[in-house]
Parts: sequence; C-alpha cells; structure tokens
Amino acid sequence: MDNPGFVRHGMLRLPPGFRFHPTDEELVVQYLKRKVYSFPLPASIIPEIDLRNHDPWDLPGGREEVRYFFSFREATYLNRNRSNPRARSGCWKVAGKERQVVASGCNQVVGMKKVLVFYGGKPPTRTDWIMHEYRLARPDANPRNDATHSCMVPNGDWVLCRIFRKKRAAKMQAEEDDEQAGEQMMRMGDDGSSCVTELPDVSSDGEEASSSSVSSPP
Repeated sequence: MDNPGFVRHGMLRLPPGFRFHPTDEELVVQYLKRKVYSFPLPASIIPEIDLRNHDPWDLPGGREEVRYFFSFREATYLNRNRSNPRARSGCWKVAGKERQVVASGCNQVVGMKKVLVFYGGKPPTRTDWIMHEYRLARPDANPRNDATHSCMVPNGDWVLCRIFRKKRAAKMQAEEDDEQAGEQMMRMGDDGSSCVTELPDVSSDGEEASSSSVSSPP
C-alpha cells in the first residue's frame, strides 16, 4: 500500500499524536538520499520549496514548529562561493563549519550539515531563525562506495533544510527562574535550615529500619 500523503497545500499535516523528529542520519539516508536518486520516500511529508521566495516566518506550517523542506541547492545560492543563500527580505549566513553526518552502523560519512542564521532588515540584523542544511557527501568522501552506488545518477543537486525559530526568550526565562531558585535555597541555608532532606534507612525487604538508639518508654 502506498504511503499516505501528509503534505497538503504545502503544510505538514500528521495524524493526531504523531510527531516527526528524525535524526541527522535519518534525514540524510532515508529522505535526502532517496530524493536525490529518485527512490520512494518512507513517507511524503517533506514538501519542495524555493527558499528564495519565502522569508522564514512566511514558510508553510506553524511559526513555532520545526519545518522541513527540500530545495534545489543551485536555486538557493546565488553567488559562486555559495556562502549566503538569499531570501525575500534578507539572507541566510553560515554560522560555523560544516559537520559530517556519519552512519552509525558502518561509521561512514553519508552527508554534511551546515548551520545558518537568518539576517533581515536594513542594515541586516541577526534574527532568531535557524536553518540546518543537509547535503549528500561527495563520492570521494565515502571510501566504501561500491559499484551499485557509483551507477546511480542523481536527480538534481537537492538539499534538505530544517528551519526553526530559536526560543531565546523562553531559555532566558528558564535561566532566570533557576537563578532565583538557587538564591532562595542559599537564603534558606543562611537561616539555619537545611537544604538537604535525609532519607530514612530502608532494610533489604523495603521496610524502614527501626533505630536502636531510641527506646520506647516503659
């Protein structure tokens, strides 16, 4: 039976209770590689999109959700060095170096992962929007390539993008709450009260052991 289509009108729609949280290896091997070589996908849940026509907040799907898209790499990057992919009102700038995506079973490099940050406005200002861009590793990066893989013909220079908004405000609030809780515990200690609760001694059969130093009144 064919996999059901979970993408409608460019939006990811999974049945209630289902969540799509693939690992880097799964994104590269199970989705991107199959897309590049025109193999059937495990599920039709990642739409194709031209990132040049969309700002991150205008992409299909909920703004607070993690969204996944296939895009042509040559359509995303306008300059030769492929460092700053453009969007409608800004650009994505690379943050850090590319990292290898390694298959856990055979310790083989199967892809590369690049982290980008969106800059918008004039002058360009860093935003909270993050993109993880995945591409397949070059054939010479895989020493274990066999004849089967060398005979496959790629269908375009596809990349897989994971786009989300960094929850900076929520993180800062959590850090402030932790700091306030720590200060409160320190004040309790200064007042002479203990911050550590002693646990009762438990015997081997799970019952509390009685204290031999305290005798019951006659």
